[in-house]
Amino acid sequence: MRKLMKSVVFVACLSPVAWLVYGAFMDLLGANPIAEITNETGVWTLRFVAVTLLITPLRRATKWNVLIRYRRMLGLFAFFYGSLHFLTYVWLDQFFALDDILKDIVKRPFITVGFAAFLLMVPLALTSTTGWIRRLGGKRWNLLHRLVYATAVLGVVHYYWLVKADTVRPIRYGLIVGGLLLARVVYMWRRRVAPGRAAAMPRVGADLRT
Repeated sequence: MRKLMKSVVFVACLSPVAWLVYGAFMDLLGANPIAEITNETGVWTLRFVAVTLLITPLRRATKWNVLIRYRRMLGLFAFFYGSLHFLTYVWLDQFFALDDILKDIVKRPFITVGFAAFLLMVPLALTSTTGWIRRLGGKRWNLLHRLVYATAVLGVVHYYWLVKADTVRPIRYGLIVGGLLLARVVYMWRRRVAPGRAAAMPRVGADLRT
């Protein structure tokens, strides 16, 4: 059953790129298919980053510990779609013109931020295996993988600066990412406060001593 569910999730995660491939062959991507592919791969990257961030607070709220099994897969799919997004820009848009790409990264803020977000995803993908957890140790591994928070924020900024006029969707994603990050802050604050509260509480029967 576990393998079946993972297979279902895996196929579902591939469906956006399958649609893009189908749409490209069937000429369903509009007048500017390159722009459509660039936009869709970028949006799906942000969606997968957000869903990856959702796993932990949702698991804590529902006690569905089974959700943790899918976090690595979802994170790797975020990197997969981020790579497609970057490759679409480098290949289909710029035709591997390195000089023009470097100029864009330096001069166009939304590309600078987007490139930074993609770079931060690289070490997350490379160290996603159990072997890397053992090599780095749990504490250092967790510290490294907090880069996903910066990736999410930079991804939202990249999207917001890209669209310029119609900012409803990037603002919506910004609120989602902000809410997920706030949930982590609240959880960490409660963990720090809880021991102090426990220590401050009087023992049962302490006031009954004579």
